[in-house]
Amino acid sequence: MIYSQRFPLWFKQEIPDSQSLEMMRKILETRGLHTVCQSAKCPNTGRCWKDKTATFMILGNVCTRRCRFCAVNTGEPLKIDYEEPQKIAQAVAELQLKYVVVTSVTRDDLEDKGAGHFFETIKEIKRLNPQTHIEVLVPDFLYDPKSLLKVIDASPDVIGHNMEMPKRFYATLRPQALYARSLSVLKYFKTMSTALIKSGFMVGLGETQEEIQELINDLASVGCDILTIGQYLAPSDSSRHVTVKSFVSLEEFEYYKDFAIRAGIKKVLSGPLVRSSFLAEELFENCQQDRLGKIDYALQ
Repeated sequence: MIYSQRFPLWFKQEIPDSQSLEMMRKILETRGLHTVCQSAKCPNTGRCWKDKTATFMILGNVCTRRCRFCAVNTGEPLKIDYEEPQKIAQAVAELQLKYVVVTSVTRDDLEDKGAGHFFETIKEIKRLNPQTHIEVLVPDFLYDPKSLLKVIDASPDVIGHNMEMPKRFYATLRPQALYARSLSVLKYFKTMSTALIKSGFMVGLGETQEEIQELINDLASVGCDILTIGQYLAPSDSSRHVTVKSFVSLEEFEYYKDFAIRAGIKKVLSGPLVRSSFLAEELFENCQQDRLGKIDYALQ
């Protein structure tokens, strides 16, 4: 990554373990798989790969949208690899993953927007790895009910869709997305599925505290169970990517976490290096414990 601003002193990350990185890279390259860790230049790749955790990115690594905060390539999308679900399931088995996250580029060019490929990937992972919990992070599918239901029918444990930023920034930074549509997607998943519902957004784009509070309240109103909040980092210094407007303090991250919990969101992970799938398994397990606690209490 290239940054035009100096990081604050408290902005630290672990030095990647080269052996773990090489092992994961070989497994992924052997099967021709993509991860959001690599394509989105995630700052946590070293830590996650050391723990044998990766977020698989299906449907290629070229997106049909051109958001000004994202590192993923845009342009002519790749042809669908119909063997990809099996390849991912095999990688999950080889890595002995008990928890896996699957996301994708946005594929507005496909009739079902890629929902069918999500379905096949989830089902294949379950077939080869019946004990593995599955989280998906999906695009908005242009709010097509058939596509949304296709994902629900595969029965993932967690369904995520990121809001990414407050409403004011959508027109300039996410012009092919709609704030209200993304909220509707989350509400649909909450209403129609039994999965935990998850979302995330970035700070440091020039937002006000009031705009973040509005976004959190909107997420709480549609039943969001899990929320991640992280610092925006520009993928490059080119004009394509918006620059970082501020580095949010640790105190502000803590404030937003407390605000979200008070608003009714069950689990919140908030900090500079937090990303959508960071510590995903721990967040899921904490939510599950809360669910079981409520059930146990109800039976007493």
